Amino acid sequence: MFQNPSLEKILFLDIETVPEHADYASLSPDRQVLWEQKSNYQRKDEVTAEEFYERAGIWAEFGKIICISVGFFDPSIPKKTSFRVKSFWGDEKEILEKFKELCDTHFFLKSHLLCAHNGKDFDFPYIARRMIINRIKLPKILNLIGKKPWEVPHIDTLQLWKFGDYKHYTSLKLLADVFGIPSPKDDIDGSDVARVFYKEKNIERIVRYCEKDVLTLAQVFLTFLGKPLLEENQIVWVDQ
Repeated sequence: MFQNPSLEKILFLDIETVPEHADYASLSPDRQVLWEQKSNYQRKDEVTAEEFYERAGIWAEFGKIICISVGFFDPSIPKKTSFRVKSFWGDEKEILEKFKELCDTHFFLKSHLLCAHNGKDFDFPYIARRMIINRIKLPKILNLIGKKPWEVPHIDTLQLWKFGDYKHYTSLKLLADVFGIPSPKDDIDGSDVARVFYKEKNIERIVRYCEKDVLTLAQVFLTFLGKPLLEENQIVWVDQ
């Protein structure tokens, strides 16, 4: 657990993922068998591996990242709170290389905390696994080999809300509603992302959705700290 974190030293993030291929038939026979084995413990008996493939995006071995959105409090404007939101999207390897470049900058090396909702179980390991798959050297912030739990520089708002209750799960949408924060889910939700990506081919819609999640994440974290929420005129949306 952190103590009195400086907001300027936190990078808030969210990722959007989809199955690596548009459909099950595009998998090689060997990959189909591996998918059946991987998903077996999640599927109900009457659901086939092919029918379940639409959910493959949640596994780094069978999915890919199509967007990473980040947000940070900009300390460059004295006496004024400014929260900047930026996204990386397109080819997965390019997304990951740009994110690594951000993580390796001098500014970010000083801002040494990552924050996501359910990040410790999903976002952080997913990014790390996809970087390794894409032969990208992990940035220091994601290289956890040999680190003790208290040395891991990550903040997870889901873990904060659990207060040690490991059985408890609360979505970002529910937590935002409980805190009286406008919901980010005013267009699509996670179950729609693969369809919007492969069938509608509307990556811009997914990017906006991801960015709204980052903003909501920051608002939730501010609530944990007992600080006022960001107002619209404090938010800067940065083009890619």
